[in-house]
Amino acid sequence: MYQVKPICGDDIKVDLPTCMYRLPNVHAQPANSCTHEHALQNGDVLDPAIQALVARQDEIMRKLYDLKAVVDGLAKTVTTPDADMDLTVSDSLSCQSFTAFRGAADLDTLLGKDLGALRDIVINANPEQPPLTLLVLHNLLCQRYRVLSTIHVHSSVNSVPPQLLSCLGPRHPDSYARRLFQLGFTLIWKDVPKVQMKFSVQNMCPIEGEANVARFLFKLLAPYPADAALSTLVDSWVDMAFFQMAEGSAKERAAVLRALNSALGRSPWLAGQEVSLADMACYCCVLHSGSAPSAPANVQRWLKSCENLGHFGPAKVLLQ
Repeated sequence: MYQVKPICGDDIKVDLPTCMYRLPNVHAQPANSCTHEHALQNGDVLDPAIQALVARQDEIMRKLYDLKAVVDGLAKTVTTPDADMDLTVSDSLSCQSFTAFRGAADLDTLLGKDLGALRDIVINANPEQPPLTLLVLHNLLCQRYRVLSTIHVHSSVNSVPPQLLSCLGPRHPDSYARRLFQLGFTLIWKDVPKVQMKFSVQNMCPIEGEANVARFLFKLLAPYPADAALSTLVDSWVDMAFFQMAEGSAKERAAVLRALNSALGRSPWLAGQEVSLADMACYCCVLHSGSAPSAPANVQRWLKSCENLGHFGPAKVLLQ
């Protein structure tokens, strides 16, 4: 190649301006030095301030993840037809065990595959006719599952007695974290002619009537008897309790009390040697009808046996 002589010598000094910021000469650093960008690329952050910033970012991301889980859990309740709830009153959590309904239950088998949102059982009830049987079943559900219990007041109801606003227990401090619970129990005091229950809006028709809702909830605690005759006996006592004792005439109630006295003379409980839905339904209807003081001897003994179990307490408190 052609060689060109230098135009000027290499000993010329250039006067740099003094009004600019001075930066170190990057090219003059030693070859084995590592810049800040290289340190970040290699995962070796040396600056404590950067380490604190990274830790703060991780904490923010964790809180956002928890918030997303809460919102996903609320999505199912928001999409229900009864989302126009006016007043949230109480939440409760209980995870004790009860000997009569002990054992692990697979909610995926009983209620369908969990899609990530909290399974929420929404019940509409008229405060003038509180569903006592459902309160007893709720108490048993809380002893078997981690239940998030909530009470709301619909705009169709002007006022609700204080005891109905706290019938599901006190508010639990962790009620905001829906992911900690297995089952939701939402009770809405609403002006409805009969009890209504909605569980899966997409796949299931609403269930009406306290007896039918009680059957649904009891199956979450224990299966119906395998014996067809015994299962039919339980259903007959449930129908007799709600249609004759609760809604029938004085003559019909007297006939039910005689039938109860006769059955309880042969066995301690209405469906054999263990308490069942038949006992829960008949107990609540006898108390609600005011027939307990004049009941026969076997019925009086049976009422005391029910009260000794403990989980009938919420129903009795509302009638006092």
